[in-house]
Amino acid sequence: MGNHSIQFYNISAEATLDVIGGKWKLLILCYLNCGPMRSSQFRKVIPNLSQKMLTQQLRELEEAGIINRTIYNEVPPKVVYEISELGKSLKPILDQLGKWGEQYINVSKSNNPHAKIQLGECN
Repeated sequence: MGNHSIQFYNISAEATLDVIGGKWKLLILCYLNCGPMRSSQFRKVIPNLSQKMLTQQLRELEEAGIINRTIYNEVPPKVVYEISELGKSLKPILDQLGKWGEQYINVSKSNNPHAKIQLGECN
């Protein structure tokens, strides 16, 4: 973990959001919940995520101890990201968010039968 000044939170959930909050970190973690991935794989499953933003989000998650980055000594270098032991403790939270999202999508579809909702899945 990095050398940060001491952070104070109003409530403990704020600490969670500080670490995994934002549009891209949650998506990255949901995909890593399915297994290790390379940078190019993220770009395929999250096409609207720029390389710059992907790199930034991965670095922040790694710095927080949520993911591990492994660099293999190959030419070209192979870099693989996976959830760390600390990050694995987020699995029940990620699973619950997914279940809630499915329920929300079903309710939204029943309220608006013409809505088009596309879901990404683990491969």
